[in-house]
Amino acid sequence: MRSRRWSIAASGLGLALLATACGAGGGDRNQVEVFSWWTGGGEEAGLNALIERFEEENQGVEFVNAAVAGGSGTNAQAVLEGRLQSQDPPDSFQGHAGASLQDYVEAGYLAPLDDFFDEHGLREAYPDQLVEQISYEDSVYSVPVNIHRSNVLWFNPSVLEEAGVEGPPRTLAELVEALEAVASETDAIPMAVGAQWTVDHLLESVLLGSLGTDAYNALWEPGADWDTPRMAEALETFETILSHTQEESAAEDWQEASRRVAEGEAAFNVMGDWAAGYFDELGALPGEDYDWAPSPGTDGTYMWLSDSFTLPAGAPNEENARAWLALVASQEGQDLFNPLKGSIPARSDADPGRYADNPYLESALTEWQAGPELAGSFWHGVTVGNRWKNDIDTAVGLYLQNEDLEALNAALHEAAQSA
Repeated sequence: MRSRRWSIAASGLGLALLATACGAGGGDRNQVEVFSWWTGGGEEAGLNALIERFEEENQGVEFVNAAVAGGSGTNAQAVLEGRLQSQDPPDSFQGHAGASLQDYVEAGYLAPLDDFFDEHGLREAYPDQLVEQISYEDSVYSVPVNIHRSNVLWFNPSVLEEAGVEGPPRTLAELVEALEAVASETDAIPMAVGAQWTVDHLLESVLLGSLGTDAYNALWEPGADWDTPRMAEALETFETILSHTQEESAAEDWQEASRRVAEGEAAFNVMGDWAAGYFDELGALPGEDYDWAPSPGTDGTYMWLSDSFTLPAGAPNEENARAWLALVASQEGQDLFNPLKGSIPARSDADPGRYADNPYLESALTEWQAGPELAGSFWHGVTVGNRWKNDIDTAVGLYLQNEDLEALNAALHEAAQSA
């Protein structure tokens, strides 16, 4: 494997944020304070569209946008933790649906939303498997506003043609062959990655593609056995794929890896479907500068993650918070937000016409509405809480430094047993 300069990121942002965080609460019945990390690009545009609609439908209620920028949500989560510990919750806050909210539930920070789901018919509007995967101890604590797909293989058609690769690889074995062809026949990087988290992101797709949907989902059950021949084989494939990445990747984030594909500097990148929005920002043309397929071995399975909104226990303006949740849960709200965000609705009854102008979103919505198998993204908070996620990240970081595959397997197994 090529030498890299990787470093393990600190797990915390800094206690100063926690100590100094303060909020805009106060129980004013004429406002609703919503906390998120949507401060730029399509996500800010989507949020602003929802804010405008909320204020139209709730005359006299001021929307307080408490978004915190930076750190892909890390900064916001640190400030939020300080507010919750100080019993100063916003009226609603953004979180990734699934196990990432478990710590908040166990700390008593969130109110269950079972009655809300029943009142608004959300158990019928969302796919059954989605409701199951976002539930904790048989209750639901957040309202998904969208779905992103993690397991997408982005590729440059011209580089594949130059390498003699006919179409995107459908299996991991075909992917390895394609990477070797790109390495021998072109000057392009076979597989572009970015900062360490993008390697974690790649790992989850390799595990899904190698193990299959049922076995992948079983990894996140209590006491799951990660010390198996199938896991060892999956990690060997992961190691082979990493051997075809670029040396300087540790200094770059996901956007740079995606850009390399669009500009022909790299053949492949495994990244979530937010990359499609970034390609649009670059002016890249679908089918020419980039194309996509399910990550190898995962066709028919949607490895999902979701932005969602919660109802904190003791929300100062609960009635207005429920009005906000009703908007983000509605077909109208989701079809307003998602074309701007670059995601698809979590609901099954979205209007396909709202997504026809974006080839990727149109294809993603078609597949989602067809009812694919679902696998939750561990990196994006669906299947594991923060501690388990951090343990996996630490194990991957050590592997990137010492390249000891057996130690990686052992550390992943220990993390699962300790979860």
